[in-house]
Amino acid sequence: MIKQKSSEMGVSKKEKRGLVITEIFMILLAAVWFIPIYYLIVTTFKNPQEATQSPLGLPKVWVFQNYVDAFANMQYPRALFNTVKITVLAVAIIVLVTSMAGYALARTKSRWGNRIFLLFLAGLVVPFQMNIVSLFKIVKSIGLMNTAWAVILVDVAINVPQGIFLFKEFVESTIPKELEEAAEIDGCSVIRKFFVIVLPLLKPVIATVVILVTLNVWNEFMTPLLFLQSREQDVILQEVSRNIGQFSTDWTALFPMLMLGVAPLMIFYIFMQKYIIAGVSAGAVKG
Repeated sequence: MIKQKSSEMGVSKKEKRGLVITEIFMILLAAVWFIPIYYLIVTTFKNPQEATQSPLGLPKVWVFQNYVDAFANMQYPRALFNTVKITVLAVAIIVLVTSMAGYALARTKSRWGNRIFLLFLAGLVVPFQMNIVSLFKIVKSIGLMNTAWAVILVDVAINVPQGIFLFKEFVESTIPKELEEAAEIDGCSVIRKFFVIVLPLLKPVIATVVILVTLNVWNEFMTPLLFLQSREQDVILQEVSRNIGQFSTDWTALFPMLMLGVAPLMIFYIFMQKYIIAGVSAGAVKG
């Protein structure tokens, strides 16, 4: 008995030692990861000379004028409005389309249903940049160049495969068919069954899709660059790119623009991050 207890205590000490080592390693890794963020933040409050002489040091004189100049130079209210408009419309369309498609594919147990699902999954493997020339010709031919709808529809097409995958897996693993069968007995149509019974149960995965798609659309730079050709239609990332010089860049002017562009997304992510793990884990495990 004494030997058994001592061995159990020995294992416990090893586990604690391993946990301490792991925590120390993770803290060091987080510190290394935080260095670029720290550099970005402190540089926004420096003048160009101080930013060059002391890149990682704290500012001797905190320059808040950098943010005022960035707000004015990038026409922040207009750029923010354009970005929010594109993001909200794209996310709404993606959630509506992919939730219905994911539900239909989850309940369609046929060879054609599986083939269609695999076709959508191919969109996760093949990068859309391979078809960017064709997309440009299509958008130009239908007269949507230099409109927000060009970016919205392309962003919808890019993010549909991911949304369908998440919704299909969530429906298959979480929502019991008995609820739908009971609704059918009561005379519910397919559309009413989806919107009244199934859709309210999709809240965790809806939150996950909203978060992931919002991050993708907000941070997308290539599609606005290709399809928006006037400054009145520019999004935040386009305004930021205007301040990157060909031969030199004023980092104390550029970094405040980056912070203004990321700030709304950070606030949104902080309020919504708790739904990511719940939605992804629920949709990834079957049975």
